[in-house]
Amino acid sequence: MITLRKSADRGGGHHDWLDTKHSFSFADYHDPRHMGFGTLRVINEDRIAGGGGFPTHPHRDMEILTWVLEGALAHRDSEGHQAVIRPGELQRMSAGTGMRHSEFNASRTASVHLLQIWILPERPGLPPGYEQTAFDDLDGKLRLVAARDGGDGAVTIHQDAELWVARLAAHQQAAFTPKPGRVQWVQVAHGAVHLNGQHLTAGDGAAINDETALTLRAETPAELLLFDMAP
Repeated sequence: MITLRKSADRGGGHHDWLDTKHSFSFADYHDPRHMGFGTLRVINEDRIAGGGGFPTHPHRDMEILTWVLEGALAHRDSEGHQAVIRPGELQRMSAGTGMRHSEFNASRTASVHLLQIWILPERPGLPPGYEQTAFDDLDGKLRLVAARDGGDGAVTIHQDAELWVARLAAHQQAAFTPKPGRVQWVQVAHGAVHLNGQHLTAGDGAAINDETALTLRAETPAELLLFDMAP
């Protein structure tokens, strides 16, 4: 079964330097029908104007993934990490017992467009952690970028979940075979795709249960994320 979550139905809004869309309940947006999916708790699509950003704020007991689509995002945290995240790079921050960080557009003029993803950890009280990896082999296939064991160069997350990313040219397709008893979520970042015949465009998501095979065919050049996880 595939249940679409259309871009226009998401929460969010405009806050001076920030345009944001929330696939699941977050901050002032609350919808009891959309509190997360499996262990996936947050998918926020943020556009941050030049010079804007989130001042230092705390997190705990959450696996936070940041995937930049356009522009560059500057990160600084209480564990001493400083980095700039660019397209093709995945940042993983395990908030664990507590971490404070800030995120600012690295440019004073150009906007930055990103997805911030929160995944519930396998248990509370983990030590804080940080990892950032660049991936240059996303074209034409699904590429594993985050997993529990960090295999194949993926970043490590403390949960029985995987994140796959693909960049597809028009009319290219990628296939995924779900294992029994697991669920999937597809989020389209750019372009338009057909997921087992259902049409999705940028910002759309899809909750997937009990499908034995997934086929993603790009109608236009597209970038998409696929989460595979325990229910």
